[in-house]
Amino acid sequence: MSFFQKIFGRSTTPENVYVLTPMEFKSMIKSHDVQLVDVRTPLEYRKGHIDNAINIDFYSTRFFKDMERLNKSEPVFLYCRSGVRSRRAAEKLALLSFSEIYDLQGGIISWK
Repeated sequence: MSFFQKIFGRSTTPENVYVLTPMEFKSMIKSHDVQLVDVRTPLEYRKGHIDNAINIDFYSTRFFKDMERLNKSEPVFLYCRSGVRSRRAAEKLALLSFSEIYDLQGGIISWK
């Protein structure tokens, strides 16, 4: 058990959240029928996104409502610009009882 876990009673990353390198992320989304979510703003999404990604804006007041439409028992793949928003989104999805959450390390910046 880490020092953080002893003090706060939980780890810094939920157990069901996995951070993947761009290569791992590409491999996983190509080999599976996945729920791929871009958590950037609609403007950022329109400027370019990963094929087959849906846009659910992390900053939107509808974020939780929109995420609830996803299948919680199927893997969810998240990304943002640099990895900060998607990491925060992953933590929120873990609290909503999503079973498997994958986060693109470094965001779409690292994808290109």
